[in-house]
Amino acid sequence: MARKSDLSESFQHIKPRKSRKGSVFSAEDLARFEEMRTEFDEAPSDERPPTGDRWSIWDESEPLQRGPKPWPEWVITDLGAVDYELGVLKTGKEADVFLIERTVPGTDRAVVLASKRYRSAEHTQFNRAGDYTAGRGAKRSRDARALAKRTTFGLEQAAGRWAASEFDALKRLYTAGVPVPYPVQILGTEVVMEFIGEDRTAAPRLSETRPDQDELESLWDQACEALRRMTELGFAHGDLSSYNTVVHEGRLVVLDLPQIVDIYANPLGMGFLERDAENLGGWFSARGIPRQEVDDFAAELLALAAKPQ
Repeated sequence: MARKSDLSESFQHIKPRKSRKGSVFSAEDLARFEEMRTEFDEAPSDERPPTGDRWSIWDESEPLQRGPKPWPEWVITDLGAVDYELGVLKTGKEADVFLIERTVPGTDRAVVLASKRYRSAEHTQFNRAGDYTAGRGAKRSRDARALAKRTTFGLEQAAGRWAASEFDALKRLYTAGVPVPYPVQILGTEVVMEFIGEDRTAAPRLSETRPDQDELESLWDQACEALRRMTELGFAHGDLSSYNTVVHEGRLVVLDLPQIVDIYANPLGMGFLERDAENLGGWFSARGIPRQEVDDFAAELLALAAKPQ
């Protein structure tokens, strides 16, 4: 089981790892990880638990910052629980996803979770945020001015708003039966959610799978139903593709929802909905689902969205 010293050593020795498309972790990523490690190591020692890397942050979240009830049996709410950092799952345009294990010391109760930590806007690589946030207004004029001027406060607010947007979307979609990870809690710019995978290994992306015909048709049906339910709720994913959907035990799960789009409040909403259907449908049509079926489904979604709400 990982300990603080183990984590520090692992960050000190991280080197860029190569993939077919080049380095997985850039020099900027490595510098950011080193900064995180330094901040972690310099935290006051009296705030650290006797075991684990930090106390569980469950009790630091307000009731509305926790997942919808009834909470799944695997959610650990004990005040004496601790979190272990297990490593980096992936880096993204606006956030990094870490693997953590929440345990109750002295018992066999433990659960592996995904911890998505949003970077401040000055460190994000997400350059088209305005397209997604059109129609979303800052609730306070001070926040709106700070965001527009890109002050330090404004940049911090932007990161918090991305995190809050994803957490709220996960709660709403999960409650409506859309296949998304269960949202455990949010605290500041960190969203803790269900880890989709097994034995600390993340489920493969849809793009990495090689389904047979029966599996392909089942996944296509699941994709269509997920998009229908989101459309009925008035939302488009905004960036849906085979790269942010995963397959676990035959089940398609939708990930990465900070940019979720209100298709009625956002003037580009219908375009995002159509693009979601095309991007995901294109993957299926390239593998055997008839192109006409994909086109018909896209038309169905647009017609569904055009119905009075």
